[in-house]
Amino acid sequence: MAPILVTGTSGQLATLLKQLGGADIRLAGRPELDFEQQDAIPAVLAKINPRLIINAAAYTAVDKAESEPEQADRANHLAPALIAQYCAKADIPLIHVSTDYVFDGSKGSPYLETDTPSPTGVYGRTKLAGERAVLASAAKAIILRTSWVYSSVGKNFVLTMLNAAQKVPKLRVVADQRGCPTNAADLASAILSIVCRIDEQGWQSHFSGVFHATGQGETTWHGLASAVFELGARFGAAVPEVEAITTSDWPTPARRPADSRLDGRNFTETFHISLPLWQKSLAGVVSEVLDR
Repeated sequence: MAPILVTGTSGQLATLLKQLGGADIRLAGRPELDFEQQDAIPAVLAKINPRLIINAAAYTAVDKAESEPEQADRANHLAPALIAQYCAKADIPLIHVSTDYVFDGSKGSPYLETDTPSPTGVYGRTKLAGERAVLASAAKAIILRTSWVYSSVGKNFVLTMLNAAQKVPKLRVVADQRGCPTNAADLASAILSIVCRIDEQGWQSHFSGVFHATGQGETTWHGLASAVFELGARFGAAVPEVEAITTSDWPTPARRPADSRLDGRNFTETFHISLPLWQKSLAGVVSEVLDR
């Protein structure tokens, strides 16, 4: 059977998809599949000849994107457009991963897929452009918006907090940004469940479109950090003081959405999948990291 192609080789989601999917997963990243080399992308995909593509690669340096808009656009918009065009031509499904940052965070309640996007920075704008290009391609495409992704590998907020706790006695963490933490392993498992369903039942027309897939529940960055340290204390890890600060106390080049919670009911109803509560998944990740 032809492989499932996952773009990216070192990202959290790609790593977990490979761990969970095993030999069925074919990772492709630089230098083989380089989003900076746009002209070569279709030929690389054709050579691999996958039965389905999961686009897990992206330019995710939110602040750096403000000074590198062209690079962000190539990775988040133009490359996904080429991948989607290939999928449409080859008549294979595409699962494209997007972000809560397509919203400005001003709604005041969890976002639905039908809410109008309004990104506040280059990262969100380029990811939204990528979504629209995928939808315009006529490919059999599932777009999964997710948020606050963390795991025991790669670069993420949870690992940053655990590492910082070993170095400093006090941390300042933003407490007025709200979202839904998502374990990359949970998201990878959900994606592979969708792939399995497509393999067994074939493509269904109601799979097409945009869906919100995040861990259940919500918190702030300060709440997430506090939960990390509470769990870490059980393993004898250092517990720093965590000072709650506002977004204005921690200025960054890119403006983050104040409330980017995503409503995942449509995802659950369509695919019969529900990601676990973030607190439950966080406990497993912290345990894995500190028990190594």
